[in-house]
Order: sequence, then C-alpha cells, then structure tokens
Amino acid sequence: MDRFASSTINNVDKKGRVSIPAHFRTVLGGQNLLHVMFSVDHPVAEVGGPSMTEWYEKRLAEIDPLSEEYEIWAFHLLGDALYVKIDGEGRIPLDDRIREHTGITDKVLFEGRGLFFWLWEPGRHAAYRTEARAKVRQLRRNLGSASDAPALAGRRAES
Repeated sequence: MDRFASSTINNVDKKGRVSIPAHFRTVLGGQNLLHVMFSVDHPVAEVGGPSMTEWYEKRLAEIDPLSEEYEIWAFHLLGDALYVKIDGEGRIPLDDRIREHTGITDKVLFEGRGLFFWLWEPGRHAAYRTEARAKVRQLRRNLGSASDAPALAGRRAES
C-alpha cells in the first residue's frame, strides 16, 4: 500500500496526542516528521510525509519566485504550515493551531487522500461526507448521461 486510503476515528489522549492509524504509518514507511498544512476550503489539517512535500515543492518550483503567486503559495505551503513529530508509539501532538482550525476536541477522524491524509473533527466530517456523496451521485449521473449520448444518437439514426 503506497497511498493513504480509508478513514478511521481515534481518541485524543489526555496529553493532546492521537495515534496515527497503523495502515497510515505503513504508508509513511518509518518517517517520523510530518508536514501539516491548513486547508483553505475545509476545517481540516492536511498531513503528509516526504511524497506530499516533494509534490508541493515541485509545483512551487514551476512558479516565478519573484511573483505574487509564488509569495502566496509559499506562505500556504511553507510559511503557514508546521511540522509534527511522530513519537515512538505512533502518536502525533495536536497543537492549538490544529485544534482551532479543525474543531477537534476528543476524537480525530483520519481520512486518506492519496498522497496525504486529512484530520477532521468527526461531526464536521459527517456533514462533509453527506454533501460529497450527493455531489458524487450527481457526477455519476452526468457521466451516465454523457456515455449514453452516443448510444442514443445511434439508436435514433437507426429508427
């Protein structure tokens, strides 16, 4: 497994740490430092290891470093980000910035996103999941309509 997939809810301990799901730690491959960014679209922290960081750095390298676009992206990807260490038990600390942005209190929902994973407050994730499923349902209908169009046109021509 080389991608973060699935979702899991874990408890936050008394010291404000949460255990990373075992299958996510497998994807991390022994890395003990994670890059954390704060989503501008959702109340989530985006967390990943070297693969995520390298991907973002490649994208950033494509932008003129003297441009305003670079300045904004560098702020989001680097300046507004933070690093967290995974302890020997596979836990990460949830500092105040993560808690404030996500609304996490006593439970964390880990949601796999391929190169990275999201940290959610479970109740907020439930609302997102409902909305996302409705959008997927509509996208599937749109795909079905588009794929049916050539077949329907052929049937009409035969009539």
